Amino acid sequence: MSDLTPPIKSTNFIRNQINSDIDSGLHSSVITRFPPEPNGYLHIGHAKSICLNFGIVKDYDGWCNLRFDDTNPAKEDIEYVNSIKKDIQWLGFDWNGEVKFSSSYFDIFYKCAEELISKGLAYVCFLSADETREYRGTLKQPGQNSPDRDTSIEQNKTLFKKMKEGDFKEGECVLRAKIDMSSSFMCMRDPTLYRIRFETHHQTNDDWCIYPMYDFAHCIGDAIEGVTHSLCTLEFQDNRRIYDWLLEHLDQFNKSDRPHQFEFSRLNLEYATTSKRKLKFLVDENHVSGWNDPRMPTISGLRRRGYTAASIRDFSERVGVSKVNSLTDVSILESSIRDDLNKTAPRTMAVINPIKLVIENYPEGKIESLNVPIHPQNEEMGTRMIFFSHEIYIDKEDFIEVVPNNKYKRLAINKEVRLRNAYVVKATHFDSDKDGNIKTVYCTYDPDTLGKNPSDGRKVKGVIHYVESSKAISAEFRIYDRLFLESNPAKFDDLSSSINPNSLEIKNGFIEPNLSNAKIEKAYQFEREGYFCRDSESEGLVFNKTVGLRDTWNQ
Repeated sequence: MSDLTPPIKSTNFIRNQINSDIDSGLHSSVITRFPPEPNGYLHIGHAKSICLNFGIVKDYDGWCNLRFDDTNPAKEDIEYVNSIKKDIQWLGFDWNGEVKFSSSYFDIFYKCAEELISKGLAYVCFLSADETREYRGTLKQPGQNSPDRDTSIEQNKTLFKKMKEGDFKEGECVLRAKIDMSSSFMCMRDPTLYRIRFETHHQTNDDWCIYPMYDFAHCIGDAIEGVTHSLCTLEFQDNRRIYDWLLEHLDQFNKSDRPHQFEFSRLNLEYATTSKRKLKFLVDENHVSGWNDPRMPTISGLRRRGYTAASIRDFSERVGVSKVNSLTDVSILESSIRDDLNKTAPRTMAVINPIKLVIENYPEGKIESLNVPIHPQNEEMGTRMIFFSHEIYIDKEDFIEVVPNNKYKRLAINKEVRLRNAYVVKATHFDSDKDGNIKTVYCTYDPDTLGKNPSDGRKVKGVIHYVESSKAISAEFRIYDRLFLESNPAKFDDLSSSINPNSLEIKNGFIEPNLSNAKIEKAYQFEREGYFCRDSESEGLVFNKTVGLRDTWNQ
């Protein structure tokens, strides 16, 4: 029995497995790894895996390695390496020791391939890609052996060395495992272990021209690092057979406590895609401004939009870990950020669709300073100064000429409302432009209603926000909607057919002067409007809408 005591909670099958392995004495510590390929930016699905791999080891006094699966230099870039490290740390996690790369183990991988060749378990195959697919067979028909399958061990050693030395062209040959061409699992029909790529690698430069496949490098990398529980998503479930086969046939790693792979369902989010290939398509075809576009489900896009690390960790916890693939309701993600920002975001006022409100009985030239809470439920956040004068800005949606029904609580002719943290006003008339658009509303105010109800018992139910005009600061507001019109865009071969043409709306309005130095990516609640943050990629005062105050998508 290990001295390591498992936590009392056991909330999913992975925790159950770990607890069982510790109880049985198979492992005395828990080591996981997060193995991203640096060929794109991390997305919300990766966030779930990060929270699982880095988070679960904390309960077992273990650690998690960050190991880049950099085995395909044609699609990889150091830009992605740096962005992935930044995203993991922003989420609140850190890896054990130095960042690791599969490329650091290329010498070991090569020797492992030689060992398999020496045991007659791998061979160099000269079938073309099309021929290989034809020979592999189908789900109903077994495959056929490659003509090169029975090449002698010595000849395969020579051919593999020639592959390493660059004597063959790309695609001319590959190294394949010799397993079973009649296996009911397609992945076991002599899978490719190595292929030729004449590409400069971001870590090893031009030292190598042969590169291992993920299935080959993954399990050996885990074994080298002493990983105990290799956590993968369900699409790798069948490939676990390759994982186990390789470690069982490599003498150095065929041990009782060798790594084992366990699969969980990947995160698929409504109105989004978590395919890196499709995300790259959106970037390359300019459907979005980049990987960190606030409409993208990438971690950098969510951060730029104002999502907090705490909200994403909370979302991952809410979604949970299971073995059933499903489409996750995006409202769960939005609920997580609302719950977080409701507690932490300072309150302020912004008028996104401004019209002027002239208070005719308020002295012209007078500007009144009002001290109001930064957060009504958190006195420790202090107060801020707002201003009030003869002219202010209100949102055009907060005025209508005639009250439509008894439920209407905003401003209308001969109707009273309270201005947030200020006085009660009553609209009297308005001006319109030649197209009938309301430009200015005129009203009177009750000077005896600052911070209290009218003295004669009048009940004023409505409250609207405003910004004083002389001190108002111009700002741009980017209002984001869901990027796709369909809840499951993955069902479309052509993603562009499902893109929402109104996923971004840009408006110009005014903010309180206290936001003149708003922090980048700091979230604020614009009262009655929603949560916004200052954009990190723009000069000037540009605010991205993070989420509304409530879910209005289905209303």
